[in-house]
Amino acid sequence: MSSLLSTIESPADVKKLTMPELLQLAEEIRERLIRSVAKTGGHIGPNLGVVELTLAMHFVFDTPKDSFVFDVSHQAYVHKLLTGREKRFDTIRQPGGLNGFMLRTESEHDSFGAGHAGTALSAALGMAVARDRSGGSEHIVALAGDAAFTCGISYEALNNIASQTRRMIIVLNDNAWSIDKNVGAIASYFHKIVTHPSFRYLHERATSLIERFGGKAASHVARKAEESVKGLLGPSMLFEEFGLDYYGPIDGHDLPLLIQTFQFLKTQNRPVILHAITQKGKGFQPALDKQKKFHGLGPYDPDTGETVAAGQKTYSEVFAETLVKLADGDDKVVAITAAMPNGTALDLFRPHHPTRYFDVGIAEEHAVIFAAGMATKGYRPFVAIYSTFLQRAFDPIVHDVALQNLPVAFCMDRGSLSGDDGPTHHGLFDISYLRCVPNLVHMVPKDEDELADMMQTALAHPGPSAIRYPRGTGPGTTLKAKPEALAIGRAEILQDGTDIAILGLGALLPLAWDMARRLEQQGFSVAVINPRFVKPIDRDTVEHYGRGCGLVVTFEDHVLAGGFGSAVLETLSAAEITTPVVRIGWPDEFVDHGKVEALRQKYGVTVERAMELAQPHLQALEHRRLVTHQ
Repeated sequence: MSSLLSTIESPADVKKLTMPELLQLAEEIRERLIRSVAKTGGHIGPNLGVVELTLAMHFVFDTPKDSFVFDVSHQAYVHKLLTGREKRFDTIRQPGGLNGFMLRTESEHDSFGAGHAGTALSAALGMAVARDRSGGSEHIVALAGDAAFTCGISYEALNNIASQTRRMIIVLNDNAWSIDKNVGAIASYFHKIVTHPSFRYLHERATSLIERFGGKAASHVARKAEESVKGLLGPSMLFEEFGLDYYGPIDGHDLPLLIQTFQFLKTQNRPVILHAITQKGKGFQPALDKQKKFHGLGPYDPDTGETVAAGQKTYSEVFAETLVKLADGDDKVVAITAAMPNGTALDLFRPHHPTRYFDVGIAEEHAVIFAAGMATKGYRPFVAIYSTFLQRAFDPIVHDVALQNLPVAFCMDRGSLSGDDGPTHHGLFDISYLRCVPNLVHMVPKDEDELADMMQTALAHPGPSAIRYPRGTGPGTTLKAKPEALAIGRAEILQDGTDIAILGLGALLPLAWDMARRLEQQGFSVAVINPRFVKPIDRDTVEHYGRGCGLVVTFEDHVLAGGFGSAVLETLSAAEITTPVVRIGWPDEFVDHGKVEALRQKYGVTVERAMELAQPHLQALEHRRLVTHQ
């Protein structure tokens, strides 16, 4: 049988297919997803679950005139395959290849870029209002998973949709998962709708009428059937209280029914929501058996789903195991995450202290204020959220935690590059956005053992604190039996020197050592310093080496603007020390996706770049040394 997928160069080609051909295409897409993502890694489970949904949307609507807005957009692989990117699909998440998320600069069919949850409804509403004001006729379709409805932004948008636009379509892709199993009242509410026996019976009758007769008459009967059961589910349907006409739930893998339903919804002149039930990982048994693992992962065997066996513990795992120890010794220690128990490794903490583990869903602002509330009652919350996602909670950090000087510890996973996930997930800004906050202590460990010590430091500290650590494994340092609290604001002098002082923050300390060895070969005396604390910075150490050395070099896995190097410059300036400073870090631009080492080379986060920038100052030091010897 010839491949249909290879003939799809645009959505126009999808519209030419018969129903048997569309069903064949769906199977080919699944096979392509499984085989391609096995090589590159990526979000395989979510995309297997939206094959029919995406096909139906492209069969009925016309992008780029019509706009599709994907919440998070990690489930847009099928969309990419159908919009002229099939031949490049094997490059997804690879250096120079397709992005793993929607990207406006990648295709005219990508109407809105995304990588964080909860943005689709607001963005789609903005597009719909702009269309209305411009007198346009295009359709705006927002596809959001049920997990997005645990996010407060989604409800802020729902509160405005009916009053601000005349026409918009929301597709609720209900698979009961985000990265982990969905939690809370909203997840329970959706489950109640789907499983209520009366609703299911009446809905199945309505669905059969749509399939048999189609059109407005069948839709009217379907609506009446659904209305008759509303009282069984509550005072009224949640979405209709927001002014949206609700349709569903329907089978999100029934392609003919999806097409008929979208054709009907396309005629509606009101904001509508379609509730589609899908299966994350559909068509690939390993992804069905291990939905958490196959949400997003590295390369795997496309036949068995097996991945490379785990070896050295990651920073995330060290964090979780250390938190278990701290909680064992202190019944006030609690763990809080925002729908990321697997990514932050708190799923390792949960079995040991299930009553002190809290997953609040995709609700970072709530997570922080919730932690603040617990802290007022004597508890010691450790809030584990990726650096890139903690950005969403900046105001609660300032207003609810730091202003009240509450002992909340922010443990920022992925505090550096997130590699193949790209700019939406790189954690490169937290030093800048936290360094300016009064009362807050900010720490960066050089290795796994120091991470454990910093967690003990946070537990002992009476105010707010933050710890950033990178994705993946560290240098493999063995942990002490019991972590020890560090002296706050005190750097670690690893090697003394009189000509040049190099401060290597966290994961970039090895670069500091590398540069030191090169400089020593040129005859320079080099100090190597592990700063440990971004805030408060060790002023005594910075001033001492600033006065005593002819050059200071800083390495940080963070943007230079407002980062650790900036703190060093400010410290020297305040002390009226004019020693030159060479800063190495990420530039003032959004960093591409790709392999970490390749990105460091591309953007100059290297020893070579540091040596290049230091060269004029090294010549001055050589001259000074010659004069001194004469």
